[in-house]
Amino acid sequence: MKVIPITARAGITGFESPAAEYRQLSLDLDELLIDHPSATFLGRAYGDSMQDVGIFDGDILIVDRHVSLNNMDVIVANLNGEFVCKLLDIKYRQLLSANPIHAPVLVQECDTFTIEGVVIRSIRCHRSSHLLG
Repeated sequence: MKVIPITARAGITGFESPAAEYRQLSLDLDELLIDHPSATFLGRAYGDSMQDVGIFDGDILIVDRHVSLNNMDVIVANLNGEFVCKLLDIKYRQLLSANPIHAPVLVQECDTFTIEGVVIRSIRCHRSSHLLG
């Protein structure tokens, strides 16, 4: 990652290299994106149900199992054997989409339901990666 610092200079002579204004910023993406490494996993979003919270088809989800769950968190859950990414409405026991064309899903007593973790961040890839298959 490059940062362009803004500096004031007087008495410039000649032309500097265009790269002279750039400096390397030491940044570890693991430290930036993952708070609890031993409790974090990555998943991939499919579909358009979470687009109004900025999660689009193909995005990488960073899911943390260690953070405390809050009402209306974006979560990854297993509902009746299927992994879903939804907003959790704790009060009404519903899974909500962030796209109005998808209806809420009421989590009933007869459902098999486990929360796998809270989506703390998402990453959008603008080019395909051989690592993502």
